[in-house]
Amino acid sequence: MAMWVFGYGSLLWNPGFEVAESVIGTLPGYARSFCMRSIHHRGTEENPGLVLALDEHPDTACEGIALRVVPGQEAETLAYLRERELISSAYVERTLTVHLNDNRDVEAVVYVIDEAHVQYCGGLPLEEQAQIIANAVGGRGPNTEYLYNTADHLAEVGLHDPALEWLNARVKSLAT
Repeated sequence: MAMWVFGYGSLLWNPGFEVAESVIGTLPGYARSFCMRSIHHRGTEENPGLVLALDEHPDTACEGIALRVVPGQEAETLAYLRERELISSAYVERTLTVHLNDNRDVEAVVYVIDEAHVQYCGGLPLEEQAQIIANAVGGRGPNTEYLYNTADHLAEVGLHDPALEWLNARVKSLAT
């Protein structure tokens, strides 16, 4: 059985593991949003940044990329992902069905936000998100870099996310 991982944020442009196949896919019931305060990778405890997470919303869906792990590397990939994604326990690891654009359905490892976690901040106005992202820096670099890379990669693969596109333009105007 193949191992799939659903990428919707930094996994799109920096999976960190060898990918055997990547296919655009849709995850029903979740929305991509900057709803997680980043206190490690893209901000600090004193000046948190924002990173994307999947926020559960029954009447929506998130388009992203399903990444098939190279056969034989499943255990090491899962260990890597858990170290990377579960650093503060704000994400919850789930196995969910992703509908691929080539009409396959696959079970994929997906990291979704824990709405009860202290880092959850769903519903922030876009302007407030832009102000935070424009000014935060963490262990993996500026929060702006995370936004720009994600927006660029979504555009590169032809995926449209109006809120993220607005944020990308707004943060670029703030950063100049």
